[in-house]
Amino acid sequence: MDKSILIKKYFEEKKFVESNIQSFNHLLEKGLQKVIEENKEAEPAIIPHNIESFKIRFGRINIGKPEVTEADGSKRPIYPMEARLRKISYYAPIYLEVSTYINDVQRENFVAEVGKLPIMLKSKFCNLDGLSREELVKKGEDPSDPGGYFIINGTEKVIVTVEDLAANNFMVELDSSKNFMGRFFASAGSYKIPHIIDRRKDGVYQMSFTRVKNMPMVVVLKALGMVKDEEIMKAISKQKQYEEVLLNLLEFVDLKTQDDAIDYIGKRIGITQSREIRMERTKEILTRFLLPNLGTEANVHEVKAKNICKMWKKYLEVSSGARVLDDKDHYMNKRLRLSGDLLLDLFRVNFKVLVGDILYNFQRIIKRGKLPSIRVIIRDKLLTSRLYSAMATGEWVGGRQGVSQRMARTNFLDMVSHLQRVVSPLSSAQENFEARALHCTHVGRLCPIETPEGTNIGLRKNLALLASISQNVDDAEIIEKVRSLGVSE
Repeated sequence: MDKSILIKKYFEEKKFVESNIQSFNHLLEKGLQKVIEENKEAEPAIIPHNIESFKIRFGRINIGKPEVTEADGSKRPIYPMEARLRKISYYAPIYLEVSTYINDVQRENFVAEVGKLPIMLKSKFCNLDGLSREELVKKGEDPSDPGGYFIINGTEKVIVTVEDLAANNFMVELDSSKNFMGRFFASAGSYKIPHIIDRRKDGVYQMSFTRVKNMPMVVVLKALGMVKDEEIMKAISKQKQYEEVLLNLLEFVDLKTQDDAIDYIGKRIGITQSREIRMERTKEILTRFLLPNLGTEANVHEVKAKNICKMWKKYLEVSSGARVLDDKDHYMNKRLRLSGDLLLDLFRVNFKVLVGDILYNFQRIIKRGKLPSIRVIIRDKLLTSRLYSAMATGEWVGGRQGVSQRMARTNFLDMVSHLQRVVSPLSSAQENFEARALHCTHVGRLCPIETPEGTNIGLRKNLALLASISQNVDDAEIIEKVRSLGVSE
C-alpha cells in the first residue's frame, strides 16, 4: 500500500492542532457556562432599608461571531486577515443573561454584553469555519494554515500547552528526607487544594490540607462521621488488620463522638470562639476544603471518609513494600492543559472580578439614596481589558509567565512546531533530572528529539507529529453512563 495515500487521507480528516481547537470549542460550548453556574447568584452587602433582599442572578452565556465596531458605531463581521492588517484583535462579543430580584420578585431580565473574547482561528466560532480552499484564498488566508492561534492587536499569539500533574490522583512518593509521603491535588471548579498524608516519628498518621496542618487521620475520619473503630478498620481493609492503624485508633480512643472530633480539630487549628461557633466553622472547613472534588455539601462526608481510608490503605501498602512507589514522571500521572483549559482559568478569575465590580458600583449608588438598574453599571470593558492584557503579555493567573507567546513564522514547520509545543511548569534554574529525562511513556506521545539545548532541555517538549489529546469528560456524564449500564453504588 502506498503510504502517501494513507498520510493524505489522515490529514484530510485530522489537523495538527485538532486537539487545541476541540479544547477551545469545548470551552465556548460548555466551559464558560460552567463558570457562570459556579457564580450564578450575587447579593450586595448594602441594600435600601425598605427592601428585605436583593439578588442578581446570571443565566445563559452566549458567544457571538467575530465582529468589528467602526468609528461611526456600526458593527460588521471581520476576518483574520483584516485584523492582521489593521492591527486590531480578532474577537467576539460575550452575551450574558442577567436577572435581578427584589424580595424574590423579578425586577429586571435582560441580555447584556459583558465583554469580548479572543477567538481561535479555525474553531467553530471563527468566521473561517466551513469555508472551502477557494473561499479561504478569497479571504486572504493560506488554505494550508492549520489555525489554532489567536490575533491580538494584529499579532498572532499561541497559547502554549502546559504539562501538569493529574489532579484528584493520589500518589505515594519519597520526600527529600527519604520518608514516604502521599500527595494529591483535589481540583473542583476554582478550588485546587493540595492534600498531604505522612507519618510522624511516633507512628501517628496525619493529614494536611488548606487551613488544617498535621491533623491525625483518625480524628479527621471521626469528624466526617466514621466514629466506630471497627468501621474504620473495615473501610481500610476487610482482609487484613494493620497494626499501625490499631495503634492510631488507640491513640484517639477518647474521641467517642463526631462532635468530639470536630471540636478537637477546631481547637488544634486555633479557632478560639465558643464551642458552638468553633464546631460550625470547623464543619465548614471540612465541607469546603477537604476533598472538594467529591462535593462541597455536608451529605458527602461519608464518601470523603471512605476515600481517605482508600488512600491510607495505599500508603500502608507502599510503605510496607506490597506496592511499588508511584512514578510522577509516568505520563499516566500527567495531564496536558490546552488553550481551552487555560482560558477557562483566566475567565473564571476575571468573571469574579466583574461580579465584584458590579456589586461595588451598585452599593456605591445605593449609598447616594438611589436604586440603579444593573444594566447601566455593567462595565464590559473591564473583562475585555483583563483578558487581553493576559493574552498580550503572557502573564497568566497563578503567576505563570509566557503562557501566551508570539507565534513563530520563520517557515511552515516552525509554525507547526510552535503550535505543538508542551512546556513544564518547573523552573529551568533547578536541576530536576527526572523531570528532564526522556521517559518510556513519552514514545508516541512526545517527540523524543525536539527539545532545546541549555537550561530548558527536557522541560520544553513537543507533541509527536500524529499525537492527539483526548478531551476531559465531566464526571457527572460518566456516573450517569455507568448507572445506565446497571452499576449501583
